[in-house]
Amino acid sequence: MLNRTTLRRHADLVDRMANAQGIDLEEQMLRGHLSTSELEDAVLRCTGCSKPCDCDDWLSRQGDNADAAPSYCRNGALFAGLKQG
Repeated sequence: MLNRTTLRRHADLVDRMANAQGIDLEEQMLRGHLSTSELEDAVLRCTGCSKPCDCDDWLSRQGDNADAAPSYCRNGALFAGLKQG
């Protein structure tokens, strides 16, 4: 079972990864492009990642200037779809 600390860490990673690509998840939800359950699924997918430390490092280097998520990101397709509209 996942603990609260793990879920919070990965929720933060999902949000930071989206922000790095210029995606505002809250705005996507308000516009109906992302549901609450889709966001929850994204966080759960992230918890299955074996590279959260690599993700932290990647995000630190990218800032807010990423064109796409790294190849190992389990939510890369979700983010690409949100960027395309």
